[in-house]
Amino acid sequence: MKTQRSIKTGLSGLLCMAMLSFSSCLKNDDDYVEIPVALISAINASPDADAADFYLDQNRGNSVPVKSGESLDYIRAYTGKRNASFYFSMNQQKIKTDTVTLKADHLYSLFLSNVVATPDYLLITDSIAQPEAGKATVRFVNLSPDVQSADLAVQGGNILASNKGYKGYSGFITVAGDTQYNFEIRRAGTGTVLSTLSNIKLRSGSVYTVWLQGLASGSGQTALSSHIQNNAYYY
Repeated sequence: MKTQRSIKTGLSGLLCMAMLSFSSCLKNDDDYVEIPVALISAINASPDADAADFYLDQNRGNSVPVKSGESLDYIRAYTGKRNASFYFSMNQQKIKTDTVTLKADHLYSLFLSNVVATPDYLLITDSIAQPEAGKATVRFVNLSPDVQSADLAVQGGNILASNKGYKGYSGFITVAGDTQYNFEIRRAGTGTVLSTLSNIKLRSGSVYTVWLQGLASGSGQTALSSHIQNNAYYY
């Protein structure tokens, strides 16, 4: 039985994406010209960027606003140097823009982090592989600028990722699939719980990202919180 991979894509990506190749073709008379593309996911991990739009150059990637703690599934993107920007959805005021370099047939995650007064980017090249049978994989990203270092652990169980500083991240860790988890993000090397994710079911064959955002010194909107994204699944 052939295993297929489904990368979680937004509408614009889903309409055009080939499963086993990121390349697309334009018809030129009787010839087909292959156009190299990448896939990129945009994650709003800024605690006070409540609803944002994501742009590559002049092209908006999202059809609905990406709220704080939410993610835009992978979309197709032309390769090379691109201007990646987040804007407030309500008034199109710019939050942050910077140049990113995208390579053909690569997957990327771009995180908007920190508060909107001092926004940061983290661009990760994603290495997504099929989990073992009956397993899922999960990685951890620390996007809290004033949490010096953090661990991701299962409540009452193992530490999955340890000692990740600001904008630090782990590889994808294998865990049991079709299992419900209570995750704790702790101050590194201690039992101090900074944030929790409760009753999270990880499906077999799926790939996930857990991240911490906000400020240890914050309150209300800017307080620490944790979130999860389903990057891909195999079936």
